[in-house]
Amino acid sequence: MEKKFDLITLGEIMLRLSPPSNERLARSDAFEKHAGGSEVNVACGAAMLGLRAGVVSKLPENQLGTYIKNKIRFSGVSDDFLVYDSDKNSRVGIYYYESASHPRKPAVVYDRLNSAFSNLKLEEIPEEIYSSTKVFHTSGITLGLTEDTKRIAIEMIKRFKEHGTLISIDVNFRANLWTEPEARICMEEILPYVDIFFASEETCYKMFQKTGTLEEMMKSFCDEFGVKVVATTERKIISPRKHVFGSKIYSAKEDKYYSQPPYENIEVVDRIGSGDAYVGGMLFGMIYYDDFQKAVEFGNAMSAVKNTIPGDMPASDFKEISAVIEGHEIKIKGGETREMAR
Repeated sequence: MEKKFDLITLGEIMLRLSPPSNERLARSDAFEKHAGGSEVNVACGAAMLGLRAGVVSKLPENQLGTYIKNKIRFSGVSDDFLVYDSDKNSRVGIYYYESASHPRKPAVVYDRLNSAFSNLKLEEIPEEIYSSTKVFHTSGITLGLTEDTKRIAIEMIKRFKEHGTLISIDVNFRANLWTEPEARICMEEILPYVDIFFASEETCYKMFQKTGTLEEMMKSFCDEFGVKVVATTERKIISPRKHVFGSKIYSAKEDKYYSQPPYENIEVVDRIGSGDAYVGGMLFGMIYYDDFQKAVEFGNAMSAVKNTIPGDMPASDFKEISAVIEGHEIKIKGGETREMAR
């Protein structure tokens, strides 16, 4: 049966307010406004590459809600499943982000309590959604936000699963939302439903208390819970403005790991959303090509390029990312040729 969507995500869409030009939060008189959120960033990245993507969220029925809706539409993401709150007190969650240069570290202040999304009701989501997509994606941010959003996310996972939908989860741990033991208990509850799992190496050994090599930890999720695919990003921070980024994917069906040499010396303009860009690119490679090597390539390239773009959401289409991948492959082959000539 043909599905209307390739990917549907569930999550809060927030506003980010940031001082311009690396200014301090405490003294800036102006803020730049960006829309974003982990799951909507994933949907936007996948849609920009060519997938049919939609997002489930709840927004206030005011000008800020309209601003966010327009941003989503501009990225090619369907707003069919956006819910609007007409209550005059309804609000968008906000976070204030101060970027930095070495040795100063970035700073974040959250103002998201009682946002419209935290008041989303399961009955506000249409029943037909559960049979309409190939993949459903959410993250630990939604699961950890409130008890209500956790309950809704878990119930949606179960309903999507009943319709044969692939379930994708990004752990995306946030210490300001819940503790590592709380997150582990929740993740272990839903992992038997999960097909595609995104977890960092740090998450594997700290939250899940796993041991062994990265490859052994990745494979263990498949052995213990029946997960089909595990993806782990590998970021090395040289300075706030200079990063190295790569990733690894394990497929249980092939019992095989997929990777490529990382992108080095990425000139970071804005790292927010770069992990989400990776997820969007990786899911695109999986869904569109049904190829894990392509998933690695598109995920890595999307993340590398997002680091160079202001704002939370990816802003790169298939043509641009394909050219970046081609250029990276040429660089890799050039390096291999020089190494062989030594």
